[in-house]
Amino acid sequence: TGAGKSTLIRLLVRLYEPTEGHVRLDGVDVRAMPVEQLRRRIGVVLQDNYLFAGSIGSNITLGDPRLDADAMRRAAEAVGADTFIARFEQGYDEPVAERGSNLAVGEKQLLCFARALAFNPPVLVLDEATASVDPATETRLTATVERVMQGRTAIVIAHRLATIQNADRVLVLHRGRL
Repeated sequence: TGAGKSTLIRLLVRLYEPTEGHVRLDGVDVRAMPVEQLRRRIGVVLQDNYLFAGSIGSNITLGDPRLDADAMRRAAEAVGADTFIARFEQGYDEPVAERGSNLAVGEKQLLCFARALAFNPPVLVLDEATASVDPATETRLTATVERVMQGRTAIVIAHRLATIQNADRVLVLHRGRL
């Protein structure tokens, strides 16, 4: 805790600008990329995600006209969100209250996973993405994560060893140092 893991992600997506050194993606300093282009290449799922008042569908697509209904549904299916969405009378048009207060924690997290995948980013960042869900949802999400990480670079920030046990490389930060 407090080692700088989340700060690294903020530097990667340029929410923070480095004061020294470089953050590179595919060998290119992220400051050399237009912010919009950089952020389209990276999907981020946080521990505490934000859902906004609107519909389930608009929370997945963020209202981006480049994502049609098929892309939205494929993303929801990929993470298993389609199962709970089908239970709602209005399906993808079901209203979502501010901050997703009318959804369970696991449902909100699945929508945020679907949102990240809908844009098909080559880099997927999971920052404690399964830490706030119940054990059954975590098991489902872990299986989902394994599947959706195929063919992508994944940066998984986790305190639990079980979350990263299948990683190719494990890096440990301690007091801001690798």
